[in-house]
Amino acid sequence: MGRTMIPAQTPTLLVKIFGRDRPGLTAGLFETLAAFHVTVIDIEQVVTRGRIVLCALVSAPAGGSGSEGELRATVHGWAEGLGMQAEIISGLGDNPARGSGRSHVTVLGNPLNAENTAAIAARITGCGGNIDRIFRLAKYPVTAVEFNVSGVPTERLRTELATEAAVRSIDVAVVSAGLSRRAQRLVVMDVDSTLIQDEVIELFAAHAGCEEKVAEVTAAAMRGELDFEESLHARVALLAGLDASVVDKVRAEVRLTPGARTLIRTLKRLGYQVGVVSGGFTQVTDALAEQLGLDFAAANTLEIVDGRLTGRVTGEIVDRAGKARLLRRFAASAGVPLAQTVAIGDGANDLDMLNAAGLGVAFNAKPLVRQAAHTALSVPFLDTVLYLLGITREEVEAADAES
Repeated sequence: MGRTMIPAQTPTLLVKIFGRDRPGLTAGLFETLAAFHVTVIDIEQVVTRGRIVLCALVSAPAGGSGSEGELRATVHGWAEGLGMQAEIISGLGDNPARGSGRSHVTVLGNPLNAENTAAIAARITGCGGNIDRIFRLAKYPVTAVEFNVSGVPTERLRTELATEAAVRSIDVAVVSAGLSRRAQRLVVMDVDSTLIQDEVIELFAAHAGCEEKVAEVTAAAMRGELDFEESLHARVALLAGLDASVVDKVRAEVRLTPGARTLIRTLKRLGYQVGVVSGGFTQVTDALAEQLGLDFAAANTLEIVDGRLTGRVTGEIVDRAGKARLLRRFAASAGVPLAQTVAIGDGANDLDMLNAAGLGVAFNAKPLVRQAAHTALSVPFLDTVLYLLGITREEVEAADAES
């Protein structure tokens, strides 16, 4: 959108053209206006299913009402000749400045129905916000639309819309507008049930014949009912005696979450750095880091002696506090301010990391985590995180096609 500063009392005209889109329409309108030597102040154009709405805010022509009347007649005649409709509105100066407190509101649905869309729009208006623009980010595998909102603080808007989202079981993410959104350059995610579909310790437990018992302890830890470090040692102890060859078997069984490759590939193309922190094990995360081209990876390490698992872990424990500590460490190494980081996770042990990041995303998370994170996604596609960063499905596909 082009912008020219003009005095507030300058007579202006808003020229609106709508109808069936066709090649050369925009050029034709401005060629018509050029005869009146007007200054272009603002332009907005939207095309939806072959129908165009083209708006041009221009200075009124010099020469008084006679010239303006001629411009009106000429534009209407040009539009009618193309089977289009025209509307011209007189006014003064530029568009009103947008209100302070600007946010991007991303709404995801599968499908996104009119009732939920109406409820979100009403909430925005009800808390004093103004919807300045709406556009679609993706049409599959989920529908994602973005509302640009002004006039209400981001935190208040996030609280209001989180309540509505919970009532309607939809995903709504609210982030502050501005350069910081484009500048986020480090994304760190959990591994189990986030980057991958599995809980790695349960894959090991299946080979040890204690899968059910381990799963019970894991679920309690993820809900925040057990201390993570204590539960980790209890679960790992059940693996004592397993042959080390089981590591290769578990690596082969790991299933990436749908959209994981797309997310990482796209972030890397944009110059982001990407890392993982896991309460799982380096025997798996190191392989994932190499496979996916990750910049950072940290996890617990299973102790192996004489070709067998001892039932113990070695080195620094990666627990809830450890994940937040590693996020800060990765950010420092990457030269990225913490405010420009994104953290993604699903369990209670991810909460410190999610809250420390500039944007914390609860991905298919437990209720406790959804409530505490900045925003939540409940769709099974990890690349929907891209929409929270303002990246469209069309841009992702175009980049993939080029490569």
